[in-house]
Amino acid sequence: MNHRARRIPVLLLSRRGLVKSVRFQDHSYIGDYLNAARLFSDLGADELIVLDIDASPSGRTIDPEIVTRIADEISMPLSVGGGIGRIDSVTDLIAAGAEKVVLCTGAWRDPYLIKDAAERHGSSAVCVCIDAKSRPSGEQTVHVVGGFEDTKLTPVDFAKLAEEHGAGEIVLQSIDRDGLMSGYDIDLVSKVSQAVSVPVVALGGAGSIADMAAVVDRGYASAAAAGSMFVYFGPHKGVLINYPPSEASLIC
Repeated sequence: MNHRARRIPVLLLSRRGLVKSVRFQDHSYIGDYLNAARLFSDLGADELIVLDIDASPSGRTIDPEIVTRIADEISMPLSVGGGIGRIDSVTDLIAAGAEKVVLCTGAWRDPYLIKDAAERHGSSAVCVCIDAKSRPSGEQTVHVVGGFEDTKLTPVDFAKLAEEHGAGEIVLQSIDRDGLMSGYDIDLVSKVSQAVSVPVVALGGAGSIADMAAVVDRGYASAAAAGSMFVYFGPHKGVLINYPPSEASLIC
């Protein structure tokens, strides 16, 4: 295929501020989410994913008012997630300005939420996030509730479940590589991508355009997402919102 793969910044909300994590821990405050969203829009980002990482552990849903504020500041498609466990919440978030909702814990607890959301808003509006983590044995399983709960389900089985219930896209994240900027888990992405027919967005580990190209070319991902790569600059990780120019494209 000769088209440019999407490059998607991912922003993490915590206590209404923007943070970055390492392996889902060691959260560092990096600034204002509205300013970051506006900058990514000005830089021509393909899409934007915003996840409230406190929502699910706290038993709440990402605030629709925050979604509206972000949507009003940007010109690219917006996907949002965090604690979404009811179909009414899906509807509220789409009405607030999100093009897609990102389901994780809610999809695990009730897979029919995926089906209900797809039937009401279309499968293209429903994305399931799979957070994979390695056990000491080397086996990878899906974790939910902000990475705290092991579902004991493999990423491949969860991806198949999500597709069967109507998910239009999967965001596949390696918890082990989150924030390390050492490259994606291409083997993980390959296994999941070959098991389903819906687009798979790779997340977790990107440190360069070369990493993104590698996961698209060899890992079968349809798009490459990143957090640290788009908010840090230099060896000392100075905070600087950045996005590669259009000529630095990923061809797949």
